[in-house]
Amino acid sequence: MSRIGKNPVVIPAGVEVTIDEGNLVVVKGPKGTLEKNIPQEMILTLEDGELTVKRPSDRKQHKELHGLSRTLIYNMVIGVTEGYQKSLEISGVGYRAEKKGNKLVMNLGYSHPVEMDDPEGIETLCESATKITVKGIDKEAVGAHAANIRAHRLPEPYKGHGIRYSDEYVRRKVGKTG
Repeated sequence: MSRIGKNPVVIPAGVEVTIDEGNLVVVKGPKGTLEKNIPQEMILTLEDGELTVKRPSDRKQHKELHGLSRTLIYNMVIGVTEGYQKSLEISGVGYRAEKKGNKLVMNLGYSHPVEMDDPEGIETLCESATKITVKGIDKEAVGAHAANIRAHRLPEPYKGHGIRYSDEYVRRKVGKTG
């Protein structure tokens, strides 16, 4: 049995979960609404404020989908109650970011500033010129947008310049000796 998949998802107060035809799970909470199609092989049951995911057989594919399906639903419940955020740090001489309306404008050493629009449901905040926070209710979208921001200037291993996650460790290399 899957260690993750066998655990029920506890639905907190103020969150409404509905399972529609074709295993479409809709989660409504104080921060918004999320919906996701869970693979149709999985058996979803909602009773007494708990949602359980069961697999129809012990085939390898069903074992793989069991824990995944439960985790996707759990992430949606956490997203509509607490939300998700990723923090990024910019390091480098002259590298900075600022927010202009719905756009994130970054100077990253290129000949032009890099402008990125906020996707729907995602909010980027600039706490200072070198700190960016990406917030939203969809864990996948928050992570993808943070990765897109980071991809504009990956941290380099010699001096550590670039954009990195706040909890990321950049492995440094020794430069040339002369």
